[in-house]
Amino acid sequence: MPDTADLAPLLHDLQTTLAAMPPVAAMGIRIAGYDNGALRLTAPAAANVNDKGNAFGGSLASVMTLAGWGLVSLRLSLAGREAGVYVADSSIRYRAPVYGDLETSARAAPGEDWEAFLEQFDKRGRARMTIRAQIEGGAAELEGRFVALAKG
Repeated sequence: MPDTADLAPLLHDLQTTLAAMPPVAAMGIRIAGYDNGALRLTAPAAANVNDKGNAFGGSLASVMTLAGWGLVSLRLSLAGREAGVYVADSSIRYRAPVYGDLETSARAAPGEDWEAFLEQFDKRGRARMTIRAQIEGGAAELEGRFVALAKG
């Protein structure tokens, strides 16, 4: 794994990609960091509030999905691979309202292996990875399968 300085350009590129998507830009989603195998994203409460004054469920789902998508995209970039990354399916559990900024982290689900994912990608031009994301404090959790397809 590269050191933090080596990650900076990749995180910048990922943030640029996120910001280029109009719905994501409207939500104010920002990369908060990457460490210990987890990608962290944040989004301001003010841009993601519902009629009850807490975080809109769709915003929670979106920021967790984007954290998973971003993590898979980042890990492919770190490995020098180019791919389109897509969410194949996901399940979400909402446990409590969120009244502050949305803070999420995503990491590979237990039992998943990045090396096996990359080997599959290299062999077949496609691979799947299950990611778990959560809103900090446990207010919501997502488990999703993300698919990487080789470009070209």
